[in-house]
Amino acid sequence: MKSILAYFSHPLLKIPLLAGLMTGVLCFLYFLALYALGVPALGNVRVLDYGIHIIMLVGTVWYYRKNIGQGHMHLWEGLTIGYVLNTAAALLTGWLIYLFVSYVDPAVWVEYVANSRKLLLEGKKQIVDQFGPETFNEQWAKVTSMQPGVLLPDELTKKTALAVLPVLIISLIFRKQDYSVLNP
Repeated sequence: MKSILAYFSHPLLKIPLLAGLMTGVLCFLYFLALYALGVPALGNVRVLDYGIHIIMLVGTVWYYRKNIGQGHMHLWEGLTIGYVLNTAAALLTGWLIYLFVSYVDPAVWVEYVANSRKLLLEGKKQIVDQFGPETFNEQWAKVTSMQPGVLLPDELTKKTALAVLPVLIISLIFRKQDYSVLNP
């Protein structure tokens, strides 16, 4: 057990994990704010919470470079920080939202399913014209039988897909290596 704790106490994992947990809580608070304002909390407006991910990512990479790397950071360190932070935040956000819609207010989930059905019906003609009625019927069956358990993998896959470019760009911007070993 001590070896496992020692493994996660390394700054390259510990710092982005803690930042990821903070990011997950902040994203959940954003979800709660949308809920409190009466905006569909599981709607497209919630995608804007990825801005919280980017702000926390920049802050974490900057902190790591300044305090741990003494002004230096390799690209792979930035990538590791970015993906660990993003994954931890997405998992925590997904679990918190799942628990909220399962135990606190299931009406949020019902509203989300109703909005998904409405959106699917609005695009029915295009889907049927392009892919056929079988595809529409499959999608309709999926939407009507969705359970809140789909939130966790959905959150993780969306945030992972959104993370690729920002993590790479931020890691490249903050990358600074020590090349003094190359100068004899």
